[in-house]
Amino acid sequence: MKISVVVDSPDSWFVEHGKRLCEILRKDHDVEFCTSLDKRKGDIAFLLSCGQIVTAKQLELHKSNIVIHAGDLPKEKGWSPMAWRILSGENEVILTLFEAAERVDSGKIYMKDKIVFRGDELLPELRERLTEKILAMAVKYVQLYPMIGLEQEGEDTFYRLRTPQDSELDINKSINEQFNLMRIADNESYPLFFWKDNIKYVLKIDKA
Repeated sequence: MKISVVVDSPDSWFVEHGKRLCEILRKDHDVEFCTSLDKRKGDIAFLLSCGQIVTAKQLELHKSNIVIHAGDLPKEKGWSPMAWRILSGENEVILTLFEAAERVDSGKIYMKDKIVFRGDELLPELRERLTEKILAMAVKYVQLYPMIGLEQEGEDTFYRLRTPQDSELDINKSINEQFNLMRIADNESYPLFFWKDNIKYVLKIDKA
């Protein structure tokens, strides 16, 4: 089959993992890593860590356009579902593999899987576990293709886009109270910070 793996931002943390998926699938298929869905036509396109909304015309280029979302669709649509789950105190994350559609996160569902975290993982470890599950689900979809999808049923819920301001710590709360916020902090793009006496302090967190 002719397969495209699309990561639409060169700054995405998922770029190297998308290229790794290409190498895995390339053993049996014609696979290309792309930064846009417009690059070529094919059988399957995996839209991984993509921020741009695709058009109907773009979706017509491949027979199947697949998104793997770290949320339990139709609930948990939107941005950074894994981060919001961890922040709420949950350590189980459901992943949904579904068909991309013009309306965001609304396509037919092909499969679900889950990750159960221990509760001590920081962002690099969270992403590592998430990546391994995404790649496994993508490979499984290719092996089982074509699959019959199920229409989404039930109430939709949406997570908003997280911003750098969401990494602010409250100096009047304990570390324990804010540990889940510390777990999902990105030391480079969205570092933890706090204000004291009108001075902003930035923190970075790593395991010893």
